Amino acid sequence: MVDARDTLERLMTERGDSSVALSRLLGRNAAYVQQFIKRGVPRKLDEDDRRTLARYFGVAESIFGGPVDAVPSAARTRTRTGLISIPQMSVGASAGPGALPDSEHVEAHLGFDAAWLRRLTANPALVSSIRVEGDSMMPTLADGDDILVDSGDAADRLRDGIYVLRIDNALNVKRLAVNPAQSKNARSVAIHSDNAAYPSWPDVPAARVDVIGRVIWVGRKVV
Repeated sequence: MVDARDTLERLMTERGDSSVALSRLLGRNAAYVQQFIKRGVPRKLDEDDRRTLARYFGVAESIFGGPVDAVPSAARTRTRTGLISIPQMSVGASAGPGALPDSEHVEAHLGFDAAWLRRLTANPALVSSIRVEGDSMMPTLADGDDILVDSGDAADRLRDGIYVLRIDNALNVKRLAVNPAQSKNARSVAIHSDNAAYPSWPDVPAARVDVIGRVIWVGRKVV
């Protein structure tokens, strides 16, 4: 009989995923996966968690304690094609006045080639997809664009680029430019809107910027 805990720990090791990252993927507290593996709490994974892990790792749900026939064809397809499932969140990142994240939850999953995704990020488990709202980042990002946000590439590795920020409890997507002449502890950043019709902030202490993650990819519908 396959032990779901041993299997999950082996898959994590093979992929280089952390228990904290997988817990976040499941929408659980940071210790959830570690407690499941090491302490047996919970005793078994619930249906939604099994399904999410099976899609992410590209395996049959049954290896995590699900029914033997649960989503076997989808699991085989993901194994064969090497896809990684990325959660698409219902919350938007405003390129305008700001989108409140109070409705944040997974509404779908998007499949990306594993090798391609690993060229963009060191840890796919920390990547999620959200939708851009507003036009302050035009022409780089348009209203309705889907972006991949790497929360593992945030304040600790801050550098020039486009980031999702939390400002007054609202999510915003902006371009950051780091002042290279300052020490890391006293560093300031400029927060820009690519659309010149919107304001920018030239000198903001980096420590006061709540960085959610770096934007690493954008996709949009052709009209």
